[in-house]
Amino acid sequence: MSCQRLKNWFDERYDFEGIRSFLKQKVVPVHKYGILYYTGGLTLFLFILQFITGMVLAFYYVPYHEQAHKSIIEIVTKLNMGWLFRSLHHWGAQIAIGVLFIHVFGTLLVKAYRKPREIIWITGFILLVISIFFGLSGYFLLWDERAFAAVRVATGGAGNLPFIGGFIKSFLRGSIDVTGETLVRFYAFHVCVLPLFTIFFIGLHGLLVQYHGMSVPISVEKDTKKYEPFFPNVLYKDFIIWLIALGVVVTISVLFPPEIGKKADPLAAPPENIKPEWYFLFLFQTLKLFPGDIMGLNGEMIAIILISLGILFFLLIPFFDRKSSRGEKSTLFTWIGILYTAYFIIMTIIGFLT
Repeated sequence: MSCQRLKNWFDERYDFEGIRSFLKQKVVPVHKYGILYYTGGLTLFLFILQFITGMVLAFYYVPYHEQAHKSIIEIVTKLNMGWLFRSLHHWGAQIAIGVLFIHVFGTLLVKAYRKPREIIWITGFILLVISIFFGLSGYFLLWDERAFAAVRVATGGAGNLPFIGGFIKSFLRGSIDVTGETLVRFYAFHVCVLPLFTIFFIGLHGLLVQYHGMSVPISVEKDTKKYEPFFPNVLYKDFIIWLIALGVVVTISVLFPPEIGKKADPLAAPPENIKPEWYFLFLFQTLKLFPGDIMGLNGEMIAIILISLGILFFLLIPFFDRKSSRGEKSTLFTWIGILYTAYFIIMTIIGFLT
């Protein structure tokens, strides 16, 4: 009886019937590319997992360069189940970024960015950038040799951008070089600034998806006549995928706990054969293709400019692909999508092997 009274109390104040009606009316197209619909929800689930494990770790992490590395060791060795939470946070981040890349490239290849979903694409791209910066900032919090060298290279590369490079470099580092000030700044990004932006853009992205509905690829648009209700059919499938993903993350975390490298020494030379995290390898390999000097100009600066232009074009693809916006097949942008995807995969693999 008390539960019914509580339910009636909420029903008098909030339109739960409207929510139930919306869920009953919401349908999802059924076609051969339908699996891509679940990558967005899976990314959201992995983000939630990151927030939970990150909050637990934040209680015990010390964002000061003299204590940061030691606090990680103490979390792993002294805190009850600390090693598991740290491992879950590490592998959850790796898998979340991987699924997000699959989601973005899948959206690109099936042209789900086309009119009127341009803003959905832009918010998704922003979330990808935020996620990568999440990875970089969280990686640096280890304050070990590898992370220190990687952040020095990454922020130094950003400094090669014309006009604004110097500002970006000093803003990220908090000083001329990578120091303890950089650690505090990256910690603030990781636990405060980036989560706020993430929550905002996830909310906006989700609202836009609900407003515009699910996109159907042009190639199967005429043949797609079957729809299934979001609740309970699709939502149950989402839950099943999330449970499988949770099992995978937990299994990997238990079997392969991440190592903790040697404490960073700002005055020491960087370790040999240093490599960034896997999601930076395509950029790392691209920079290696350019010589130090090109016709008297800084080769790294030219590389950074070309990479920035490529990323900008990637962001603005919905506004260039006019054919897809009119519902026509666009062979050119199909190949552009394939090239972007293949380039990322091939350069990442080369980065692993070399």
